[in-house]
Amino acid sequence: MLENIEVLCHSSIKFSKEKIIYFDPFKVDKNYNDADLIFITHSHYDHFSEEDILKIKKDNTKIVVTSDLNERANNLGFSKENLITVLPNQELVIDGINVTTIPAYNLNKQFHPKSNNWVGYLIELDVIKYYIAGDTDITDENMNLKCDVAFVPVGGTFTMTLDEAANLVNNIKPKIAIPTHYGSIVGTKEDGNKFVELLNDDIEGKILL
Repeated sequence: MLENIEVLCHSSIKFSKEKIIYFDPFKVDKNYNDADLIFITHSHYDHFSEEDILKIKKDNTKIVVTSDLNERANNLGFSKENLITVLPNQELVIDGINVTTIPAYNLNKQFHPKSNNWVGYLIELDVIKYYIAGDTDITDENMNLKCDVAFVPVGGTFTMTLDEAANLVNNIKPKIAIPTHYGSIVGTKEDGNKFVELLNDDIEGKILL
């Protein structure tokens, strides 16, 4: 399930499968210009990084952004047909990939208000469902989803803590869970290991960062 999947940095994830797909590219080490699809969860600099998007963008790259990023993405040179704007709770098919947008927001802090309409993504590739949570707390929406692989933030401060992330994962019961959003801007490198230790025995925790 994790073949050709990398967590590059922070919350930056790359799928190198039939299509090259990036989520929230950040601190990309060189110009690859290989992206078929880019998914952006929200507008904070560590998730929508114009510099890094340009390092992976090629002529026909499609980008999926939240509604507040439409103009900024357009200014990066994405044509109208390659720029897809989403809201929470949508179901789409993008280049043959089933995509559901999951609301991503804070409950007890002000960094990611629900009113901003920011998202995580549930995508299906080869009948495997991957949940990329974005910056979020535990919510009614993510507590009720079903997935095979979950990428969840564990660093706290701006998102759920590692304990909260483990609680979420133990409730939704994916086969595999991968911690993100720790070890650089927020959270320590140990947070990923501690998160894995808190998972139920029937869930495999994997450190990819």
